[in-house]
Amino acid sequence: MSEPIYDLAVIGGGINGAGIARDAAGRGLRVVLFEQHDLAAHTSSASTKLIHGGLRYLEHFEFMLVRKALQEREVILKNAPHITWPMRFVVPHNSAVRPEWMVRAGLFLYDHLARRERLPDSETVDLRQHEAGQPLRGDYRTGFIYSDGWVDDARLVLLNALDAQERGARIHTRACVTSAQRHAQHWDLSVQQGSDLRHWQARAVVNAAGPWAGSVLSHTLRVSSQHRLRLVKGSHIVVPALFQHDSAYLFQNEDNRVIFAIPYEGRFTLIGTTDVDYDADAGTVSASSDEVQYLCAMASRYFARTLDPSEVVHSYAGVRPLLEDEAGDASSTTRDYWLELNTEAAPLLSVLGGKITTYRKLAEEALHVLAPYFGSGAQGWTHAAALPGGDMPDADFAAYLEHAAQRWPWLPASLLKRYAHAYGTRLMHVIDNAQSLHDLGPEYAPGVHEAELRYARTVEFCQHGDDFLWRRSKLGLHLTAQEYQRVQQWFAA
Repeated sequence: MSEPIYDLAVIGGGINGAGIARDAAGRGLRVVLFEQHDLAAHTSSASTKLIHGGLRYLEHFEFMLVRKALQEREVILKNAPHITWPMRFVVPHNSAVRPEWMVRAGLFLYDHLARRERLPDSETVDLRQHEAGQPLRGDYRTGFIYSDGWVDDARLVLLNALDAQERGARIHTRACVTSAQRHAQHWDLSVQQGSDLRHWQARAVVNAAGPWAGSVLSHTLRVSSQHRLRLVKGSHIVVPALFQHDSAYLFQNEDNRVIFAIPYEGRFTLIGTTDVDYDADAGTVSASSDEVQYLCAMASRYFARTLDPSEVVHSYAGVRPLLEDEAGDASSTTRDYWLELNTEAAPLLSVLGGKITTYRKLAEEALHVLAPYFGSGAQGWTHAAALPGGDMPDADFAAYLEHAAQRWPWLPASLLKRYAHAYGTRLMHVIDNAQSLHDLGPEYAPGVHEAELRYARTVEFCQHGDDFLWRRSKLGLHLTAQEYQRVQQWFAA
C-alpha cells in the first residue's frame, strides 16, 4: 500500500520526535511519525523526571545551555501544570566537595540567569532546625535550598504526540522504518508495522531516533554525519520512602557527580542517576548491580540510615544520546544538542544530543531550519500553547482539582487526584457520562477501571499493558502480580 506524500516524516517517538511533530503539524504541515516501539519507550521515560536548568552544568561554563533550559522550565510549568510542578531541592553542604562560597555563587547565577515567574529564590537553612535535615546524618548542618520542576516525562511525550495528532499528524507506534530511498525532491520510506510492510513518501525526514540516531543515519538512511554521539547509560533506583516531606535532595559526591533523591509516587523515593559509557543494545538496557550499589552507597553518605541494595523495589535505566565533545568522563559531556541538516538531495535533519527540558525549543529551531524547504512562513506557536489537559486558568492546578472535586464528588480523593494529574482538563473525556464508580466499569486493579483502560487504548496509543502501567501511568509500582496480570490480560483481549 502507498500513502500520499507528506511534508515531513519523523523517525522516533521520544520527546524530541513528538515535539517536532507537534510543532510542524501546528504550522500546517502534513506530518507522519514512526516509532519502532511505544511512545517514550526508552530514554524519554527513563529520566530523573526533572524540568531543570542543570545546576551542575554551571561548573562546565555552559551558561547559555543553562539559561535556555531555565527559560524553558518556565514555559513547561505554565503549559502543562497537571504533569509538572515546582519542587524545592535541598543541598546539604559538603565542604570536602565544594566550598560554601562556590555553592552560593552557583545558586545566585541559577536564580538570575533567566526570568522566574513561578519559583522562589534559593535560601540557606540550618538543617538542625529545618524538617529537611531530620532524615540526614547529624554532621550536615548547613543546607542550601533552590527551586526546579518535576515532570511526568513519559506523559510529556504522550501529550505532544496527542496534540500533534489532533492538529493533523499521523502517529504510528510499533512501526519500524526498515529502509529508505532518497530522491532529489522526496524520500521513499518502507515501514514495517506488525505483519504489514507499507510505503510512505515525504518531502523531508527528521531523524530523532535518540540512541539509534547514528544507526538510522548509517544503516537505514545511508547518510554520513559530521558528528558522533556518545551513548551514556543513566540508572535509577526506587526504594520505600526515606522521608515524608515534599522537597527533594541533591547530593554531591567526591567523584564530582551528583545524585538526586526525590519523593516519588507517594510511597517511594527515586534515586539517580549514574553516568556510564554504553555500547550495547539501547533497547535492553538495565541498571547493573554496580550501579545499584553505587547509588545506595552515595545516598547512605547523606541519609542517617544506611540504604542496602536489598531494599530496592524497582530500577530502570536509559541511554542518553549525548553530543560527543571529547569530554574525559561521561558526566562532563555536554547536554546541549546539534541539528545537522543534510541537503545533498531531499532534506534530512538529524537531532543529536539534547535534554528533555529543552525539547520545545529544539523543535522550534528544527522547524526554523526546515522552513525554507517548505516555503512556509508560519511562525513558532508552541511557547504560549497549553499541552492537552493543561488549559487551566492561570495554570492553577490546585484550583482545577477543587473544581473537579465539586463536579465529581463521588470519586475518591486519591483517585481524583491521580486522574487530574494524568489527564488535566481532559478528565471529563475519561469519565465521560459516568455518575458513579460503578459507571466506570469493572475494576481490574485498585483504582484501575475499564473506562480509563479504554481511554488509554483508544486515545493514548496504548497497545499493551506495559504501555499503560509504566508509561501512561506508574501504576506498575503499586500493583500485586495478580493485579498486574489482570491489566495485561485486558489489553491482550
